[in-house]
Amino acid sequence: MCGPGDDGFDGEAADLDGGMWVRGVDYMSGWRDAREAVSELGDALGLVGVDTTGVRLRASAGAEGAGVVRLELSASAAREIAVLARVAAAGLGRAS
Repeated sequence: MCGPGDDGFDGEAADLDGGMWVRGVDYMSGWRDAREAVSELGDALGLVGVDTTGVRLRASAGAEGAGVVRLELSASAAREIAVLARVAAAGLGRAS
């Protein structure tokens, strides 16, 4: 996984060429918020045992300045996370 402390972690770099900038919009606040969320999500995935070699997380900011987390998964990582989500849903009584 690309995560905190790994060489491939993209959450620490702003995507300055990701789109058009609008004067007066605080993109850095949104990006910082997304960077924190990337760290939290990466930690949580590792804690539940997801094979994070197939996971890539990247922080950015949307056009209005809100933080955005981009998640890219291998097929096997997506399946692992789907199983965990189903188990969590069942535990919360939300499984169908």
